[in-house]
Amino acid sequence: MEADYLQLVEQQLAYRPDQIKHVLKLVEEGNTIPFIARYRKEATGSLDEVQLREITATYQQVEKLEKRRADIKAKIAEQKKLTPKLEQMLVQAQTLQQLEDIYLPFKQKRQTKAQIARQRGLEGLAKFLLTDSSADVISEAQKYVDPKKEINTPQEALAGAHEILAEAFGEDASLRAWVRKHAQTKGKLVAKVKDESLDEKGIYQDYYTFEEGLKTILDHRILALDRGEKEKILQVKIQLDDEYVLRYFHARIIGQKLGPSMQYVEQAYTDAYRRFIQPAIERELRKELTARAAASAIAVFGDNLYHLLMQAPLKGKTVLGLDPAFRTGCKLAVVDPTGKFLAKAVIYPHEKAKGKRPDPKKRAQAKQILLELLEKYQVEMIAIGNGTASRESESFVAEVLSELKHKAYYVIVNEAGASVYSASAQAREEFPDFNVEERSAVSIARRLQDPLAELIKIDPKAIGVGQYQHDLPEKQLDEELQTVIETGVNQAGVNLNTASAALLQHISGLNKTTAKNIVAYRDENGRFTTRTQLKKVARLGQKAYEQAAGFLRIIGGKNVFDNTDIHPESYPLAKAILAQAQIEQAEIGTALAEEKLVHFDAKAFAKANQAGLATVKDIVASLKKPGRTLRDSMPAPLLKADVLHLEDLKVGMKLQGTVRNVVDFGAFVDIGVKQDGLVHVSKMSQRFIKHPSQVVAVGDIVDVYVTDVDLKRGRIQLSMLAPTDD
Repeated sequence: MEADYLQLVEQQLAYRPDQIKHVLKLVEEGNTIPFIARYRKEATGSLDEVQLREITATYQQVEKLEKRRADIKAKIAEQKKLTPKLEQMLVQAQTLQQLEDIYLPFKQKRQTKAQIARQRGLEGLAKFLLTDSSADVISEAQKYVDPKKEINTPQEALAGAHEILAEAFGEDASLRAWVRKHAQTKGKLVAKVKDESLDEKGIYQDYYTFEEGLKTILDHRILALDRGEKEKILQVKIQLDDEYVLRYFHARIIGQKLGPSMQYVEQAYTDAYRRFIQPAIERELRKELTARAAASAIAVFGDNLYHLLMQAPLKGKTVLGLDPAFRTGCKLAVVDPTGKFLAKAVIYPHEKAKGKRPDPKKRAQAKQILLELLEKYQVEMIAIGNGTASRESESFVAEVLSELKHKAYYVIVNEAGASVYSASAQAREEFPDFNVEERSAVSIARRLQDPLAELIKIDPKAIGVGQYQHDLPEKQLDEELQTVIETGVNQAGVNLNTASAALLQHISGLNKTTAKNIVAYRDENGRFTTRTQLKKVARLGQKAYEQAAGFLRIIGGKNVFDNTDIHPESYPLAKAILAQAQIEQAEIGTALAEEKLVHFDAKAFAKANQAGLATVKDIVASLKKPGRTLRDSMPAPLLKADVLHLEDLKVGMKLQGTVRNVVDFGAFVDIGVKQDGLVHVSKMSQRFIKHPSQVVAVGDIVDVYVTDVDLKRGRIQLSMLAPTDD
């Protein structure tokens, strides 16, 4: 950690210098962000994960900028061209782009027309043209005619001088900076149709004739324009007021000069703008716009994924997963409350012969098989995948449930990515004798039981909660999604005795190897009874134990603290708190213990015991609700026992639905019909909101009103505002 870099980070961020220093020191010492956020609050001033990552990312950006600054300075010095003025410009540059603009004239490049002209000795003529001399230009150019240098006429000499001036103007950092700023504030992104025949579904119709200021254009429109351009349907460019720009160039370069050479200077700066500056700035700004829009889309994707992972688990329920299909049949799989596979079957309630209704015999047989499974295993919940034949399966299940002796419900589960998991090596290893669809049925059931444990087995990009994810930079997207998974898994905590290696590897301090070794140790020695047993796991050292232990839970172990997020290093403090509150360990979790802890004076205890107040408060909160996790406070799945059809919808109808996806322009809500309905951002709140994520998140249960139903296109418009308020 460089002291100079630290100062620069402090200048950019609003955190206290000691917070920044402690955060960077903790990271340097090998501590993970989840660990620092949860167990080092005294050192950081209780900064959360987002703030911690902002500090580390800013330090990395500063480090990159300063290393590049030093590198450019050294390279210019090697050329013996580093003047005090140039050095000052480098010192004052605040962005990588400003540094690169300064370095541009000194950059090694392929031989240009201007370099050839210099080699032919035409630099003197170029300098002459910049003077306000009244001398005849052609006569001056004649002095440079030299057939040996391939300069046969005054015009050829002037053409060479033109190239020298044009390149110099084109590489002028201040001119580029002005054009860049002008484009950012006054420029427009303009699109027109290039080949309408390639847009069969009319997806890009809104952009056939389109223009919007760079300052105001929304991120999802940028990504749509990029995709339309990539598919060769649209032609997209940045439009500037070229005449305004050239008037500025004239004022800057020529000013009040009136000599006959000024027409040549004007030609040179015009050429420099059109050939060098404008195309370069356009490429740069298009790249910046795309990067900005991609970053926004990645953030939306990450936020959606986080809420999807953090949905409340369905505890203590035997679940039947149903992977719907027509011709190939619906695959069924029953899993017990821990996710253990119990039984499977295939039924054909929808198999359709061409032009005929479903076979009544097969439907009756399917009903009998489903009823037997539900009765035999006392299934309380059916998870129906939302793919092909989902709504037909929903009708069939509702019919079966009406005949069931015990009460049961069904839930439509987003099955995106289930087929990806089912075909994976991990799924084959888990269920080697199952076919792909049968594995999907198990995955769908487990998604309802514990979304986090099941979804981390799937490539996040296959889950489909975002916008334009296939157009986003893969490395950046992967990094963000891995960060989200790391945050979610550690905030939720995992059961050390049931967690898979796939889940464990995301725990702070662990990796694929140590995660597999934990499972191997568990298989060989039986369930863990204490967290300290982790120290016996192969290749899991003291640092890894320190980082991981607090996030791993043991239910019914020897130590009640092991089923909380209290870190083992704080067990003595936890015991002291219990003693002060006059609570026995065996009483933890009871109403009496919780009542005593509600009135516990954490501030006085922390002061008397020289302990951190934040840590004491966290321990007290953990002792109040042992075994509880953040996910327990999330919305529970929307349970159903009947079915709704698209044709049943009427404008003004009030319904409850589950938010399936949040995008820049709104949210898609599953209201129990074949197609998710769209709540536009303008129909979410009476107050102005910049983004739908300010109001809703994936997994939320929301009340909505039907505002429009297009049966032909299968589109549903919804509002979260009551009709009288709409």
